[in-house]
Amino acid sequence: MTKRAIIIDDERLARNELRRLLLDFPEIEVVEEASNAQEGLDKIDQFNPDLIFLDINMPGKTGFEMLLELDRSPYVIFTTAYDEYAVKAFEVNALDYVLKPIEPKRLADAISKLNEAFAKEHQSIAESASRGLLNENDQVFVKDGERCWFVKLGEIRLFESVGNYAKVFFGNNKPLILKSLNALEERLDEKVFFRANRKHIVNLRMVEKVESYFNGGLLLDLKGGDKIEVSRRQTVKFKEMMSL
Repeated sequence: MTKRAIIIDDERLARNELRRLLLDFPEIEVVEEASNAQEGLDKIDQFNPDLIFLDINMPGKTGFEMLLELDRSPYVIFTTAYDEYAVKAFEVNALDYVLKPIEPKRLADAISKLNEAFAKEHQSIAESASRGLLNENDQVFVKDGERCWFVKLGEIRLFESVGNYAKVFFGNNKPLILKSLNALEERLDEKVFFRANRKHIVNLRMVEKVESYFNGGLLLDLKGGDKIEVSRRQTVKFKEMMSL
């Protein structure tokens, strides 16, 4: 299956070299390039890629700062000359972290990870879609290790992305389930469960307070004390949904 990619790097020669290396991977179609984070955001909005190859140190925003502005992040492979950001890269759920100059074998490993993650993601989404939307009164089974719960969907206040897993918040419990946020979103009623940003889906019935927040976004106070930022882009959608 073809994966559409955007290369975001301020160095033209680095973009050209990566394009050349990617010719060995026919499943990757480079649809666009960007030379800085803001241009990258615009291109991601326009082309909706499956994958971005992302530099970290660029003029203006860094690659990390750019990711914070995305509502639904594509797969991310960082390409950088610096190894000190590796831990932080995986904290933001990057698929891989490849050092420049990029070695063909190292790139092949990263593409192999992408193919595996892509296949699992699409299988999970297809399975979720085939089972249809869940009602907030439906009982769902949640298992984390040896612990199990039957919980009414409407009692779940928050889903949080943790790599290929999702953390489920209900009562004082926060179990992890092997399900991506995108796959969960396919089965949740968007009138009740709202994608606040790329890492969180919130139960609108659990929102106790809405505040203006940094950069034109909103901050949602949920029952249970959780505070979730609504991205600038999703704030527009939130206001449309909640207005008379």
